[in-house]
Amino acid sequence: MSPSRTLSATEVRSERLLLRRAHAADREAIVELMTDPEVQAHLGGPRPRGDVEKQFDTVMATGAPRPGNFVIADGATDRLLGTLMLGRRARDLPGHVTEDGEELELGYVLRRGAWGAGYAFEAATAALRAAAGELPDQPVVLVTQTANERSLALAARLGFRPVGTFEEWGAEQTLCAADLSAFRLQHAEWRRTPR
Repeated sequence: MSPSRTLSATEVRSERLLLRRAHAADREAIVELMTDPEVQAHLGGPRPRGDVEKQFDTVMATGAPRPGNFVIADGATDRLLGTLMLGRRARDLPGHVTEDGEELELGYVLRRGAWGAGYAFEAATAALRAAAGELPDQPVVLVTQTANERSLALAARLGFRPVGTFEEWGAEQTLCAADLSAFRLQHAEWRRTPR
């Protein structure tokens, strides 16, 4: 397995959601998500609008989204609810559970209007189950600001356990980890579930 390999699927469906690549029509919703001070409170703060627009336009122009990056969309309306990343944690960042780094890393962020409806749990579960069906067993990490109690509770609900803390983005972060194989068993059951 290449250390940079991640989930190769371009779409993953769950009961209510569609994880998919970003479309040009998602631009304003992505900009809103990345510039909203409340949404970004535990993620290093809001990014400047111009920077977000430029990055989005570059990705759309090159047609080269990073593997493992998804829009979380409403499965019925295709409305953007948030984003999910299942990529590799860069070696030069703090927060690793293996000596070599580059563990599979789960990250998610939802628009305020999508909070509290279980979308993050559903999207993360769908992505992890799909990855478990495709990739060999390996650790998966999730990093969240220690002050973000809701995200820590979601991590625990997903089956992640805290394994350490470190400083990043000017705040204490909690490093959580789970084995991908824990989702593989669920993946087999999930595939048998009628959709």
